[in-house]
Amino acid sequence: MSGQPIGGRPEWVRWPRVGGAPRRELRSLVVGDYTGFSAATAPRHLRLAATTSVPLIIKIRDSAHRPPGFVHGVHGSYSVMDGECAPEYLEVRLAPLGAYVLLGGVPMDELSGHLVDAVALFGSSGRRLGERIRAESTWRRRFDIVEEFLLRRLEAGPRPSPEVAWAWRRLVTSGGTVAIRQVAADVGWSHKHLITKFKREVGLPPKTAARLVRFERLMERLDEHLPPRWEQVAVDGGYADQAHLIREFREFTGTTPTAFWDSARASGRVA
Repeated sequence: MSGQPIGGRPEWVRWPRVGGAPRRELRSLVVGDYTGFSAATAPRHLRLAATTSVPLIIKIRDSAHRPPGFVHGVHGSYSVMDGECAPEYLEVRLAPLGAYVLLGGVPMDELSGHLVDAVALFGSSGRRLGERIRAESTWRRRFDIVEEFLLRRLEAGPRPSPEVAWAWRRLVTSGGTVAIRQVAADVGWSHKHLITKFKREVGLPPKTAARLVRFERLMERLDEHLPPRWEQVAVDGGYADQAHLIREFREFTGTTPTAFWDSARASGRVA
């Protein structure tokens, strides 16, 4: 993609939500809380920021677009989801290696950037998951059902290779600043072999993943800067300068830092 701003309501401008914390066994495999979204109307286009996480979506009230349940593979640049969104749905964001485990070891690079029907991934259990969730009237019970499903998947799922797990932790603990060749040397692999294995289990090349780790960490800190001083944000985030930060924003969100902040303030995401 060009990285220029295009149409689509940004994903941070989403309607009222409710959350539920995952159990301890799943906390390292799930990013944040289970989340429920509900509104009388829903956007017709949604601009999705690049992310290292893998969203699992189960619609409560359906829409004409996309399957009743689906997984959206990691994407290294922003994308736009066209067609009216479901007015009510449950979302679980799977951590990169959590997705590898809970999706049964499917090659994550084959899912990267793609939207895949939950039934195609999980078979009849994926269909039953959606049916059970839609039959419930409370978010608490819906969260319980999806958690039961994930715990069963955890018991049967494969484990990532120790080298890839170590490499991912190294990227995260360094804030995305560690040299990829150094990571490869530390795990005893060639640079090329690390890229191949990392893409299979995480879904992105390690260099792209490192850039996203750095960017996502910056996004988490934005609420602490009211209003942001973008020059300082760039320095604190490990960017060469403000121009570098702007390029990353355009590639990962489809907009500029200032436009992002204005949308976030307008939506009530920040004070």
